[in-house]
Amino acid sequence: MPIAPIWSHRLETPLGAMGAAFDGEGYLTGLEFLKVGREGTWGEARSKKDDQAFVFLKNQLEAYFRGSLRTFNVPHRLAGTEFQRKVWTELEFIPYGKTISYLELAKRLGDPKCLRAAGRANGANPISILIPCHRVIGSDGSLTGYGGGLERKQAMLELEGAFPKQSTGPYGWL
Repeated sequence: MPIAPIWSHRLETPLGAMGAAFDGEGYLTGLEFLKVGREGTWGEARSKKDDQAFVFLKNQLEAYFRGSLRTFNVPHRLAGTEFQRKVWTELEFIPYGKTISYLELAKRLGDPKCLRAAGRANGANPISILIPCHRVIGSDGSLTGYGGGLERKQAMLELEGAFPKQSTGPYGWL
């Protein structure tokens, strides 16, 4: 179950608008690409103009998209089942510029048979980019499933050098 945000912000990235949610102590609890038609639901009503936590996140995301930041250190809190939190923690060990398969993720969790459950937990990741669920790909090297869209997943993997630069989709190459 996600943590109810106390405040939220909308931010623009080279890959489109994102919504960021924070709890009352300034911990990031959610970061997602906004779907068309839902962009206006983030930010204005609950944002704080001088929110240091948001500025810190925004600066780190800008550095990431410039290619000058490889590791995030934005304080965050995750709400989910014990298994989901275990998966999300494991995702944070996938280095910048690397990918693993869903099967490898399941093996790292100690049970190759939990492949589908690991995939569902990966897809339920509440903090996009910082918890790098985009670095999990199919066993055959194909891009599979990403809540923000496969074009964004490909663009981020290209930016990180984990995928050959070839984007010609709506985002081109960053």
